[in-house]
Amino acid sequence: MTGPLPIAHYTITSKLGEGGMGEVWRATDTKLGREVAIKILPDAFAQSADRLARFAREARVLASLNHPNIAAIYGVEERALIMELVEGPTLAERIAKGAVPVDEALPIARQIAEALEYAHERGVVHRDLKPANVKLAPDGRVKVLDFGLAKAMANEPMSGSSEASPTLTMQATMAGVIMGTAAYMSPEQARGKPVDRRADIWAFGVLLMEMLTGGRMYGGETVSDTLASVIKDTPDLSKLPAETPAAIRRLLRQCLEKDPLWRLQSIGDARVAIKEAESEPPPAPEVPAVGPHSAANSRAGNRLLWPATAAAALFAVGFAALAFVHFREKPAEAPVGRFEIPPPTGTSFAVSAGVPVPSIVSPDGRRVVFTAVSADGKHQLWVRSLDAVAAQPLPGTEGGVAAFWSPDSRAIGFGAEHKLKKIDASGGPPLTLADAPALRGGSWSSQGVIVFAPDSSGSGLMRVSSAGGAASPATKLEPGETTQRQPWFLPDGRHFLFESGASGGDHVTVRIGSLDSTANSALMDANSGAIYAQGYLLFLRGSTLMAQPFAAQRLALSGEAAPLAEHVQHAFNPIGAMGLFSASTSGLLAYHAGSDTGTLRLTWVDRTGKRLSTAGDPGNLGAMQLSPDLKSAAVQVTEGSNTDIWLYDLARALRTRFTFDPTLDQSPVWSPDGRSIVFQSNRKGHFDLYRRAADGSGAEELLYADGSDKRPGSWSSDGKYLLYDATGGPKTGRDVWVLPLAAGSKPYPLVETQFDEVNPQFSPDGRWVAYQSNEWSHGGDIYVIPFHLEGGPAGGKRQVSTAGGVLARWRRDGKELFYVAPGGKLMAVEVDGKGASFEPGKETALFGGMITGSGFLYDAAPDGKSFLAVLPPEQTTDAQPITVVQNWAAGLKK
Repeated sequence: MTGPLPIAHYTITSKLGEGGMGEVWRATDTKLGREVAIKILPDAFAQSADRLARFAREARVLASLNHPNIAAIYGVEERALIMELVEGPTLAERIAKGAVPVDEALPIARQIAEALEYAHERGVVHRDLKPANVKLAPDGRVKVLDFGLAKAMANEPMSGSSEASPTLTMQATMAGVIMGTAAYMSPEQARGKPVDRRADIWAFGVLLMEMLTGGRMYGGETVSDTLASVIKDTPDLSKLPAETPAAIRRLLRQCLEKDPLWRLQSIGDARVAIKEAESEPPPAPEVPAVGPHSAANSRAGNRLLWPATAAAALFAVGFAALAFVHFREKPAEAPVGRFEIPPPTGTSFAVSAGVPVPSIVSPDGRRVVFTAVSADGKHQLWVRSLDAVAAQPLPGTEGGVAAFWSPDSRAIGFGAEHKLKKIDASGGPPLTLADAPALRGGSWSSQGVIVFAPDSSGSGLMRVSSAGGAASPATKLEPGETTQRQPWFLPDGRHFLFESGASGGDHVTVRIGSLDSTANSALMDANSGAIYAQGYLLFLRGSTLMAQPFAAQRLALSGEAAPLAEHVQHAFNPIGAMGLFSASTSGLLAYHAGSDTGTLRLTWVDRTGKRLSTAGDPGNLGAMQLSPDLKSAAVQVTEGSNTDIWLYDLARALRTRFTFDPTLDQSPVWSPDGRSIVFQSNRKGHFDLYRRAADGSGAEELLYADGSDKRPGSWSSDGKYLLYDATGGPKTGRDVWVLPLAAGSKPYPLVETQFDEVNPQFSPDGRWVAYQSNEWSHGGDIYVIPFHLEGGPAGGKRQVSTAGGVLARWRRDGKELFYVAPGGKLMAVEVDGKGASFEPGKETALFGGMITGSGFLYDAAPDGKSFLAVLPPEQTTDAQPITVVQNWAAGLKK
């Protein structure tokens, strides 16, 4: 095979296709160990630096699109576009086999509409929607390719073929530029007029029409003939199959209006129409009237009476056969039923702030356990028996999260006080089983083993006997992973599902592990972890709960995924992707309905927690820091599988992308003069320190690399030293290091013990360093030590937090130290560091609701009177009831 020259760290393996936008090749990303698609741009691009620069700018905008039905763009390498590799045929290949049945076409069209709606809301128009740009993945998901590239690649030469005309972009008159593929252009696009999202709506209508009819709407011997047909010919809706729902016929008429003023104005309306049509019964077949006035002569009348008479005879025979079969049938399957469980009086469900907690149905389907929050902020587990009228609190579970049931439905495992615990579901004292600093899910095997995620990131799953004892690794992190969570045992009691990915990612990989080995294998990608029930895997695709047939004995997917429920709450926040749903082995499903809990936003709050204003667009935000001049904030943002640093202009509420590498760029730290930003990136296989000018000029500089994973923490006020924490040896855990920034200097350890010391922060005068350590508390406490140069006296440390704490920040005048206490409460401690020793003073609880993910999710204003924090929206969904569905699997068989 003769292929293109090597591209960066990608190994080209095979050619996938080619078109007007260039050749597409399959390749392996040697850094992340994943398969990608690489689009090699046409040779004409190499001759124009302006066009390459313009393309790169457009591609960066397109890379910000993050939707399950849009193929992701990972990055740009010179003349190459690095894209998500989507397996499966194109819609064009499917249509070539014949018309697509209505019940198959509508889910495809709905997913395309959802992709367009998402892009249009963000100002991106596809401009080249056609069947060849739609992929049908094996799991039933539709992926739209090449979003917006027609604009990015303006002025490409036009093909003379109208049947498979590749994307054409030809200079027209002064009125505009023609861009797109001839057979799918809107009339205004074909005339070279300016286009907007209504051009996509036209192309969507053409695409849906072709799916249902199996034939081309527009064509000709040349591109000019095709364009003329688009402009002049009226769409012939009589070609639609008889079973086409009336709502779809109306939708097509609206989408295919030649005048954009009268065309459907929003693709979201198409999505709604399709959803309605999917639940609409098929139109009844037209039956000729029979009677004395129905025919012009007796011959015509006889032609009508014969079918009716024959049908009556067949009906009589058929009825007799039906009666015979009916009395041999099994009793009818129980119907699908629904009811709701409200939160206990005076409480709300803990599904919004901090770490969302789903309600979990017991395996026997008789009870539900959930975490509720009282008006005074007290978290506690509650158990609701489904044959009772009210839920009951479970004493001894204060602060409880991440509950899960024993296989016999008699006991409950949960996380509290940085431990994995269990308690009898009917009450009694809780028993501690293992350390779990921040439990992120557990599952209890029929073999008497519990597999659990002890923390939010940085480790694999652990296992422990349900009777207690020493915990040991159940899995190991794979290359590129930073977290593994939400295990769920399969019926054999030895294999289990779990989710893995990058901390904060809104896409995860569902994997299969085993008690027999720490090795595991990937099963599928989703927007949440998966659970198994009734022969199906349940997982989220976007906010839709899906059911995918699964052969548990073979550990293999089978059949196609089908939707169970829409608008299921899910959390895409710094602790990862989590679906708020569960199911029993007996046919009971429970989920929390509502808006996404993972939409986070930079929010200004005062010392009481009152929300003052928001800054910039919402998203899946992570670690952040205010700039020294308070005009900007550097924020870690995850979109799809990619995490980058973005700069938020706080005055104008705008954001711009700061890093563009397809790997993980995280934990930004400003230099004291505001001229540069240091961050961590794993682009070389482990997390190293990088630096770039804050104004975006110049290339990113590798500041320091070695064999450890490093995360920047704080820069000294004189700009001479950078603090970071890094993985150490097996005897030291994670330690705090100092990197002198003078040329030729080497880093040295500041705090190096057998425990984990992380998140170091210089005091404003540079004399003290605050950090957190799990020396006494597995969740962490805040300590302060004197800063010293290499070889100098280390000095003693003072503990600042009184009952656990993480993520310490200094007030800029050095008079207060802030940290987040267990339960998400922001604390303020008066401090005095002017003398020879450090003296902590009065401690005050400010407000709750803080998120504690990976890295700093808040920063303080200079006077300490307000804070910029990454927070979820106002709690509007915690009061909504739990939706419970009985016999849910029966609904899939209809």
